[in-house]
Amino acid sequence: MSIGLTAQDYVELAYRRNASLYARAVDANEPALLGQVMAADAVIDSVGVIIEGTEAILKIPGMLRDMFLATEHLVHNQTVELLSETTAKGETYCTASHIQPPAGDGHPHTALVWAIRYQDDLRLIDGAWKIARRVLVLDWTETRPVEFSGRQ
Repeated sequence: MSIGLTAQDYVELAYRRNASLYARAVDANEPALLGQVMAADAVIDSVGVIIEGTEAILKIPGMLRDMFLATEHLVHNQTVELLSETTAKGETYCTASHIQPPAGDGHPHTALVWAIRYQDDLRLIDGAWKIARRVLVLDWTETRPVEFSGRQ
C-alpha cells in the first residue's frame, strides 16, 4: 500500500518537526540544532526584541541558559497554510516554563510560565522548510512556586 503525501501534508509534517526541534534546541542549549530549523536570514520578533540572522539567533539557547536554571517549551496545536510552492504561514501554540532560583532562604524556586503563539513565515530552502520569520505573541504569563530538582 502506498500513501501519497500532498504538498500541504509535507509542510504540516515539516512544521511540526521544526517546532519540536526548536523547543529542544532552546531547552537543551543546542544552537546547532536551532540552526537546522531557521533560515540563514531569519528574523525573530520576541515581544519587541528583534533578533536578526543566524549568528544572533544561535545565541538564544545560551542566553536562556544564562537567564534561567532550566526552560521547558511544550508544543501544542499548530496550523499551517501553504501559500505557494515555496512559502507558507503557520501558527504554533506553546507553553514555555522558565525556572528561576529562590528569592531567598526558605523561598521556593519559581516557574515563569508564558502562554505563547509563534506566528511564523516559512520558506522552502534546498528542499527543507525553514522558519524565515517568527513573531512571538505573548498571551499571558503566570509565576508560580515549583519544586525543582535540577536538570540533567
